[in-house]
Amino acid sequence: MSEQPILAGVIGDPIGHSKSPRLHGHWLSRYGIDGHYVPMRVAREDLKKVLRTLPKLGFSGVNVTIPHKEDVLKLADSVTDRAALIGAANTLTFTKKGKVQADNTDGVGFLANLKQHQPDWSAGAGPALVLGAGGAARAVVSVLLSDGAPEVIIANRTRARGETLQESMGARVKTADWAQISELLPQVSCLVNSTSLGMEGQPPLAIDLTGIRPTTLVTDLVYAPLRTEFLDQAAQLSCPTVDGLGMLLHQAAPGFERWFGQRPEVDEALRQAVLAP
Repeated sequence: MSEQPILAGVIGDPIGHSKSPRLHGHWLSRYGIDGHYVPMRVAREDLKKVLRTLPKLGFSGVNVTIPHKEDVLKLADSVTDRAALIGAANTLTFTKKGKVQADNTDGVGFLANLKQHQPDWSAGAGPALVLGAGGAARAVVSVLLSDGAPEVIIANRTRARGETLQESMGARVKTADWAQISELLPQVSCLVNSTSLGMEGQPPLAIDLTGIRPTTLVTDLVYAPLRTEFLDQAAQLSCPTVDGLGMLLHQAAPGFERWFGQRPEVDEALRQAVLAP
């Protein structure tokens, strides 16, 4: 044991559902690092005080989950360009002087997950269709654009929210009505569900994928259940599919490296550790 173990964690409210402690715990054990990753339930009214206190307690940084991902941007001392563009942060790093640096690695995690499981795929292959217009969708749209997507179409149940996202992302982003999804399917090379539809406890994602091209990559950010009905339907139509768990795993890697000084590997052993009952 070192004199001062490295400390990091995750803040949110609620926090008991988070898989991050198991994920980071696996890496800490795997690399023999003297450190701890602590889940912390933090109420919104306490957020500012907590962010100023954690560096004094020796924390190197924290992950951020609901409902604090937007609020931390206003409290951070510096914000990366991608976090500013997305309008939310999921990774905070504390400097030795107690300054808070905010970043968003969701887009990085999303893209790394696709490239790990479908290495021949590229966003530049054609237009992408993203279902949803929330914070996760913003991260997905921004990284698809940076990876060369010629066009990203946003379909949200409330069109106005999709149009708001479109306005902040540039000319290659278009908006479509939810009812237009079926007619758009033959045109896209990538289909992404960024909504919570299909998640355990949520309504199903009731979309008929008939007409989609068998070469279209289909991915779901939902990972509980791991194989959603959306992905199963796509697989039955011979589409390559990627589940959402890998995005969770890959988005965690940059923070772990910054806080604990070790670039971690995202592999099958990690997946099984996170999925273990």
